[in-house]
Amino acid sequence: MGASGENNGSAEFDTAKKNSSTLNTAVTSAESIEPYHPKNEESNYVNVSSFVGNGIEDHVDYDFDANEGKKSFWRKVDDFLKLESHSGERNSNSDLDPVPPERRTWTTFNYITYWISDNFTPTAFRRASSLIAIGMSWRMALVNVAIGEIIVALAVTINGYIGAKYRIPFSVQARASFGWYFAYFMIFQRMVVSIFWYGTSVYTGGECVRSMIYAIWPSFRNLKNHLPASSHTNTQFMISYFIYFILTVPLHYISVDRIRFLFTIKAIILPIIGFGILGWTVKNTSLGENDLWNQGPTVSGTALHWVFVQGLYANIGAWSTLAINSPDFTRYTTRTRNIYSMALALPVTACLVALFGIICAVGSKLLWGEVLWDPLLFIDNWTSKGGRAAAFFCALGMFIAQACSNISANSISSANDLTCLLPRYVNIRRGQFIVSILGAWAFTPWNIMTSATAFLSFMSGYTVWLGPIGGILMCDFFFVHKRKYDVWELYKYDGIYRYNKLGTNWRSAIAFVIGFAPLLPGFITQVNNKIVVDKAWLRLYYCGYFYGVGSSMLVYYVLSVLFPARETMIEHAVYCDDEILFVHDIEQTEYDSYGEKRSE
Repeated sequence: MGASGENNGSAEFDTAKKNSSTLNTAVTSAESIEPYHPKNEESNYVNVSSFVGNGIEDHVDYDFDANEGKKSFWRKVDDFLKLESHSGERNSNSDLDPVPPERRTWTTFNYITYWISDNFTPTAFRRASSLIAIGMSWRMALVNVAIGEIIVALAVTINGYIGAKYRIPFSVQARASFGWYFAYFMIFQRMVVSIFWYGTSVYTGGECVRSMIYAIWPSFRNLKNHLPASSHTNTQFMISYFIYFILTVPLHYISVDRIRFLFTIKAIILPIIGFGILGWTVKNTSLGENDLWNQGPTVSGTALHWVFVQGLYANIGAWSTLAINSPDFTRYTTRTRNIYSMALALPVTACLVALFGIICAVGSKLLWGEVLWDPLLFIDNWTSKGGRAAAFFCALGMFIAQACSNISANSISSANDLTCLLPRYVNIRRGQFIVSILGAWAFTPWNIMTSATAFLSFMSGYTVWLGPIGGILMCDFFFVHKRKYDVWELYKYDGIYRYNKLGTNWRSAIAFVIGFAPLLPGFITQVNNKIVVDKAWLRLYYCGYFYGVGSSMLVYYVLSVLFPARETMIEHAVYCDDEILFVHDIEQTEYDSYGEKRSE
């Protein structure tokens, strides 16, 4: 399928890379510099997605059967699965390449609606409950959520800036910091975590479907269970889980640049549902009479301080994957400044939804004598005819919210990673389908989501590794390379970001180990409470995100200053849209030096 690629396009790509390699070499006159890369006949942008053919695989003869003179079976399979846009020379395809102008469709409005829709979910409603369960008052829990979300919003926005400038995903960005081969290790780690998180979100989606079925057929509550207790689930839930999975699979077909319309729909529907539940609760209860409002923390002294830190770490951990992979969707922005809205939209909506969860929990204690932190359990108590209709539509809205959030935050991110690992066969669309199978079934999320404590440990545990990765990425771009990358060299197997024969930036390797190794004793005891370690190790673990990010940044910066990788230090940044660049001057035409369309 892909062997007959566009040879002319590949030749242009080779020319572009050659010119970019010499771009930052000093010259005596600007007139002696040739254009950085050629101009497309239809636009100033060189559409790298068309640069297929002439890759490594295109120079390998087909494997012919000696007797039949035909392609072998495996060659036919390879031809069938191979992507037409794949290029073996740069190990990329159209979804991994820099985003062309026609696919840059996300505006400020889209990023705001993204975070509104991402936070108005059952998971966000439950966020404060996990903190109260470990000893905080509702006020402390709300403050904890606010601080954690502000920190995450800054990390998401700062790292997302790189994607907005260079139009590349995290998986390509990682090559500049870690080296060609070592980056694959980081990509794999992040991918596994995202697939896990995808599975837990499918679990919540199954709960949404179950609430919808309860509302339509109340007798479903009494369905006989045919599964053993060791399965940690029941027949009733697994039917709902399977229905959710089947209904959401088609959504994975929508491309990233087009999926934004779903966020707009969610941003309209979900706040209406949230305020509706809130209004019903206030109308039917006397919230001021509930003891929960006056309930203080259940722990005190130093223990309370560390409970607060533990909760903060858990809240940050829930978003730590997005803090790393934010370039996966910020690269689709129409202009860089659009992404700054995330720094405000994320914490505001997260705190608002957490407050909704607290108010509904207070109301449930008055109405039914039980504190219900889960909005789905809350609406399951609406058993009258009118109540069941309202419960169905609320559950339907949360179903939509959970499905779209899972795709935007988890499946697209994991699919980007798979695309980088297997660019010959996997693009984002194929990757999402693979992730859906692995996350929903191979990782058995019903075993993960067993209790509030287990959920909290799961959210925070993987931050041990993701924190140092994020710290190195930000330090490399802003402080070591001073925001100057050569985008074409990132796609070059033997380019400047290979670093050495091993394809590893040893500076980032050392910084990464120092960033996570001291946290392992605390992590182990959290996973297996039978293992006892000194409190000092446990407390260091609770500070894990701050330690991981801070220590990795510091160590990486010091090593890069003492032992600089001079071959990667360039005088001028090279963006995918630069038409003419000079060493001593930059001539800007339709696109400026940051790859953005100039204002009239």
